[in-house]
Amino acid sequence: MRGFNSPKDFLECCDSDVQGCVVLDLAMPELSGLELQRALSGRHISLPIVFLSGQADIRACADGMSQGAVDFLTKPVDDAELLEAVKRGLEFDGSLRHELAERARVEASLTALTSREREVLTQVVAGRLNKQIASELGTVEKTVKFHRGNLMRKLGVRSVAELVRFAELAGITNAGS
Repeated sequence: MRGFNSPKDFLECCDSDVQGCVVLDLAMPELSGLELQRALSGRHISLPIVFLSGQADIRACADGMSQGAVDFLTKPVDDAELLEAVKRGLEFDGSLRHELAERARVEASLTALTSREREVLTQVVAGRLNKQIASELGTVEKTVKFHRGNLMRKLGVRSVAELVRFAELAGITNAGS
């Protein structure tokens, strides 16, 4: 746990690689909590935020939550309630970091595919059979099987279901895009 004297001090030290949760007061000197939230977003820092406010400001609450805050608490806040909100924020941050690491792994794996293997991948994900893929690509079924085996090996998947999950993580839809 670390505190800062001002929002600008926090921005100077903020590191997107550090896991955490930010607890912000809505009313702070230099920058409001919402302005600091926007500044973090502008720097592509996606730390979860728990807002504290001395007043129940519905508009500010809606703004903060729509920008991704995990909670908005009204002062005086119960210690257990604050700790629970921070815990949810930390869990959210951990999940997000895991998802981003998985997506990076998927994208790195895709770079190992040849252009033909990538074409076969999109066709398989679209639910086409080897025979249909061969016809679409102007080749023979044996060649499609070869490319399909290679791409599954390179991507580390053993079934079409795993391949579809992989493709979803990579943003490859079943429409073949």
